[in-house]
Amino acid sequence: MAACVAVAKAKGAHLRVHFKNVVEVAAAVKGMSLERAKSYLNAVLEKKEAIPIRISKGGRGRHGQAKAFNTPGSLCFWPKNASKVVLDLLTNAEANAEAKGLDTKDLKVAHAQANMAPKGRRRTYRAHGRIGPYMSVPAHVQLILEAKAAESVEKPEETKAAPRLFKKKLAARFRIKEGGGATA
Repeated sequence: MAACVAVAKAKGAHLRVHFKNVVEVAAAVKGMSLERAKSYLNAVLEKKEAIPIRISKGGRGRHGQAKAFNTPGSLCFWPKNASKVVLDLLTNAEANAEAKGLDTKDLKVAHAQANMAPKGRRRTYRAHGRIGPYMSVPAHVQLILEAKAAESVEKPEETKAAPRLFKKKLAARFRIKEGGGATA
């Protein structure tokens, strides 16, 4: 029997935060325990720790704090708004877990995902009577915290399996012959 898994979820839609930054923050937090993720994001807001850049690398600066993550090119940054949004969602998921009666010390971030939301359209006025787009790229964010139960799963007894027959001739040797010359 598989171990029972208790989950707590939190999600935000159409959040006014840059999509690319939230993707990096969600990827950095995924797999951490709840307490570690919250302290990590607080340290990012204080610029004591950094978020490694793994996906959208163009035009980003190099920093020494990235050596802790072994990221290519020492790329990292401190996204203020994205960290606040994910920290708020972690707090929300923690409250949802407490409402379900889960122990928050055993929770870890099992799933963290950010998707693009519809772009916000505004306009900026340009020279010679032209108008240019002035668009925002918001995001949808989803977090799932899980706590695994302390049940242990017993290993089943080993049974000797039949030999696997990969070749036609080898399989023909073990096949029962029917009709046409088979002797009974």
